[in-house]
Amino acid sequence: MEKQHLQDIGDKIRATFDAKDDAREQAFALSREVIRNSANAIRAIHREEYEEALDLMDKTAKALAQIDKVLAEHLDVYWAGFVHDAQKEYAEARATYALIHRDPLPHPDDVGVSYAAYLNGLGEAVGELRRHILDEMRSRGPGWGEEMLSAMDDVYYLLASMDYPNAISGNLKRTTDVTRSIIEKTRGDLTAATRAQHLEKAMTRLEERLKSESD
Repeated sequence: MEKQHLQDIGDKIRATFDAKDDAREQAFALSREVIRNSANAIRAIHREEYEEALDLMDKTAKALAQIDKVLAEHLDVYWAGFVHDAQKEYAEARATYALIHRDPLPHPDDVGVSYAAYLNGLGEAVGELRRHILDEMRSRGPGWGEEMLSAMDDVYYLLASMDYPNAISGNLKRTTDVTRSIIEKTRGDLTAATRAQHLEKAMTRLEERLKSESD
């Protein structure tokens, strides 16, 4: 065996692995930025700081595009899992913004994420809708939440219709099950709040009638 030949093989592999490792480190750092910005965007949405949310999501879109560029020649790293997680968080932020604003949901091709990441992000946006409903019920009353609940149902039925293996859907079944549980809890909260509101109105009417009769 020629030692130089073996050395050449080792050098070629080492150079390839170095390039792949460097690309992974860059992409991993960008993915953390995506996840951080997406979480901050969702927080801004709940605080009604919509300009800040849009600015954060625009920055996130640029970071995702950079990940695509960095990993263009390293698809094995691209599909390792952390890019999917970053895309999912970004899709969740975009879906949350659209649903709360009653805007049409953005198309996954326009968002720039995989379909599996989009669907899982859409499912997780339902949890953000629940938080939004509970916050808003305090000031708007339970009747306001019915429209949001209907949107949550629509999302669930879309997710439930995607009957594909986890390797294709990105473990969507688990997201779908969690989504269903969140919707059931929210529906229960809305029902309880509506009944309490009706009882309060009935008590008020009774008090007014008794007062009127006593006068």
